[in-house]
Amino acid sequence: MNGGSTMSNIALHVTGGIASYKAVELLRALQKDGNEVRVAMTPAATEFVTKTTFGSLTKYPVLTSLWGDDNHSNIAHIELADWTDVAVVAPATADTIAKIANGIADNAVTSTILATNAPKVVVPAMNSHMWSNPATERNVNQLIADGITVIAPEEGRLAEGYSGKGRFPALNTITSAVAKLLNQSLTLSGKKILVTAGGTRESIDPVRFIGNRSSGKMGIAIANAAQEAGADVTLIAGQIDSSSEINSSINLLRVESTEQMAKAVEQNFDATDALIMAAAVADYTPSVTSQQKMKKSENTRSIFINFKETPDILKTFGSRKTHQLIVGFAAETQNLIDNATKKLNEKNADYIIANNVNETGVGFGSDDNQVTILQPGHEPQKWAKMSKKLVAEKIIKLISNQLLQGD
Repeated sequence: MNGGSTMSNIALHVTGGIASYKAVELLRALQKDGNEVRVAMTPAATEFVTKTTFGSLTKYPVLTSLWGDDNHSNIAHIELADWTDVAVVAPATADTIAKIANGIADNAVTSTILATNAPKVVVPAMNSHMWSNPATERNVNQLIADGITVIAPEEGRLAEGYSGKGRFPALNTITSAVAKLLNQSLTLSGKKILVTAGGTRESIDPVRFIGNRSSGKMGIAIANAAQEAGADVTLIAGQIDSSSEINSSINLLRVESTEQMAKAVEQNFDATDALIMAAAVADYTPSVTSQQKMKKSENTRSIFINFKETPDILKTFGSRKTHQLIVGFAAETQNLIDNATKKLNEKNADYIIANNVNETGVGFGSDDNQVTILQPGHEPQKWAKMSKKLVAEKIIKLISNQLLQGD
């Protein structure tokens, strides 16, 4: 990664097939996931989509020739190869697949790919007869043997007017493969990560409780990402929408109240390397919990409930940390940066992940999120809106880098 940034560098190599126009959608999807994308094109690809289209979307010159005047560097293909964290060839024609498999470097794309040491993803799209040709099969097998990820084309209606295997795969199939390759560069092997997720419930009586809108999706995604990065993960979950998405290798502890969550953190804190408090924890709980259901009375039009403060889990363990990395969340409705900065300082946290839950399409219950990262001594870093899965992977990348620096 350049300069230790959390933004990943994706080189999108577009070759000349009818599916070339879908590379525009792929570029946007990769950008939405928070990546910086640059593009290289074969001469044939420019017959389907202009380099102006990609240049406008990336705000960066498109590499189309080893010799052209549009090059921004004397050795542009080497610069692009060195810049790349993951290279994606999409769509990949039979011609380009053959060239990559055999080390032929006769254009901007194949020359850059040959010089790229980063992981590579090849996304074939072509006529079904070309895909099933023994020569193509040999070349694809060679790519796989060389450690390149090949995403097989899908069945469906082709440009020729009939159905067969050769269609450009779904965008999320490609972006997931890219994310997995980016995540593989991280290693949390031997590290213990403690994550909290979901909302807490504070009992009023045996029937009723005070709760919040947290679904637990963000915390679960973080726990899964940490586990996939090799960590030994314990997830302390309050109220969550579903436990089915939790990786079976994760040690799951269920709790209900803030006090129960605090006790579970206490029991696991000393042995952990990082505590990630993604749970939406209640700040107050009823001073007295009725042992019987509170009945409605004709003579009572309103009731008053006294509340007391709950344990401040993040502050408690922020003050107790020795070697542990402490990550908190700040779900705000106003003054996002001011409130999150105050929390960062008061809780003695290493990171605060802040988000405005009033924004449409992000926050509680949503599959997407848009967060700002706060760290002592650094300017707030606002990430683009992306899936919670991608947010989680990027958070784990931050934590992984920080923990590895301390080893």
